[in-house]
Amino acid sequence: MPALLLIAHGSRDPRHAATVAALVRQVRAQRPGLEVATAYLDHCAPRIPQVVGRLDDAVAVPLLLNRAFHAKHDVPAALRAAGAGLPVADVLGPSPLLRAALDRRLAEAGLDVRSEAVRARTGVVLAAAGSSDPAADAATRAVAAEWQRSRGWAAVEVAYASASGPRVPDALAALRAAGAAHTAVAPYLIAPGLLPDRIAAASTGADTVAGPLGPAPELAALLLERYDGARRAARAVPALTA
Repeated sequence: MPALLLIAHGSRDPRHAATVAALVRQVRAQRPGLEVATAYLDHCAPRIPQVVGRLDDAVAVPLLLNRAFHAKHDVPAALRAAGAGLPVADVLGPSPLLRAALDRRLAEAGLDVRSEAVRARTGVVLAAAGSSDPAADAATRAVAAEWQRSRGWAAVEVAYASASGPRVPDALAALRAAGAAHTAVAPYLIAPGLLPDRIAAASTGADTVAGPLGPAPELAALLLERYDGARRAARAVPALTA
């Protein structure tokens, strides 16, 4: 069975690598016997060339929410530079499992997400990093729209911690103007760091503030889902060309 090579972005903030390590433990617990290795694009070690050489066979799974610059350019370029022609799984979003992880973090912050009545009077800010890639931001907005539709929130507004676009205070104001009785902020980010800290600092006007997705079991299940999909696709290519 190929190993799962988890490719994370990396950060100077030590909480990032600690979160990735905790997520890897979740993946291993959900699928005992699967070899899971981690490599980073930047800031952290080990880097991709240090890892791929010791793997006999692997599927690369990017720890990325959207198909933006890192997924389109950085990950393929790093694998090519390392001489690794590995199958590469799709990014994590969109997925119902991500929405379930967002629900989990809001519940942990004290919001009764199981109550239909609570959801109906709660407006949520989906606070993402933001991207210079319009398609990536459009994908985030689609996640917000589907989360509102599927869970019955009063409203879901998107805000960004970087790049252009609305900030968290703007989104909170829009929710209140739309009549939300309760406001919540849900970071659409994987690990603690500069951007989640920026979101938290801007969320003082919200009634509920969740933490980043972190090592949620839903996120671990999604990584395995993406691994399985890429593995099936890689097996299908030789069959189609035979």
